[in-house]
Amino acid sequence: MSLTGAEISLNELPAGANVPFVHSHKENEEIYGILSGNGKAIIDGEEISLSTGDWLKIAPAAKRQFFASDISGITYICIQVKENSLEHFTAEDAVIG
Repeated sequence: MSLTGAEISLNELPAGANVPFVHSHKENEEIYGILSGNGKAIIDGEEISLSTGDWLKIAPAAKRQFFASDISGITYICIQVKENSLEHFTAEDAVIG
């Protein structure tokens, strides 16, 4: 897509699998959308259950790790953008005509 202001990834973890590392970011916040399945995220030590249709926004400095449930895989989209970089919303940024 050659995006210049966001990174988008599609991720899939099979049942019982997890992202094998805890991570945070220097500047980028992440938005996660759960497309299918079940699992959990551990964010700064807090466990959050995840299921199809859930969305999360995670601040850059928050430490995070994702897990599929033991009986179901999980598929999710991750959108990564620089925190506080949105200067105008759609209506304010639109040029009509």
